Amino acid sequence: METRAVIFDMDGVLIDSGAHHREAWRALLDELGVAPAETDYWRLTIGRPSIEAVPLLLGRETTWAEAQRLAARKQEHYRRLAGAGPALVHGVAAFVGQLAARGVPRAVATSASRHDVESLLIKSGLRDRFPVVVAAEDVRRGKPDPEVYLLAALRLGVTPEHCLVFEDAVVGVQAARSAGMRAIGVSTAHTEDELRAAGAERAVADFEGMTWPA
Repeated sequence: METRAVIFDMDGVLIDSGAHHREAWRALLDELGVAPAETDYWRLTIGRPSIEAVPLLLGRETTWAEAQRLAARKQEHYRRLAGAGPALVHGVAAFVGQLAARGVPRAVATSASRHDVESLLIKSGLRDRFPVVVAAEDVRRGKPDPEVYLLAALRLGVTPEHCLVFEDAVVGVQAARSAGMRAIGVSTAHTEDELRAAGAERAVADFEGMTWPA
């Protein structure tokens, strides 16, 4: 089936929402002279409070006071880095620009609030690239329900089977596939195996070098 439109999730797909957190943890570990055993050490921090992530990253038990102090230091690094504005997933601005130049219909379909998505897209310079933005307030059921993607397709005027979705979350891939759309995973939060198991046809680390048709 020919793909005519592209729908993007926002966090982890357009905006690398974890970039500043990863850099902050890296800065903290560098200060401490700690070399992580794994290259994807930052996955240990996903979904955990910083104070609980500290001993996992250090690979040893800590006192509550030490974990609290180091978590606070990590937060200082994060605030410094985040002050520069949202970080884009590598290559996404060029890819979205390519789609716009070729007249490919484009939408954002996210679980974020309308306020947050508008703010982040404006700050990142991407807002004018998306004629359609579907946010949390626009749907009754969140992902993995397909409603957000079906509404995006409807507003684009393209049938679901002609849409391609880029998603970083397992529930997002499931939502896209339930909507009858193609899905390509972006492995900023989950591994390629996890995304493919959810229904993604493949996964990419970012958008560097990506061309249309994808």
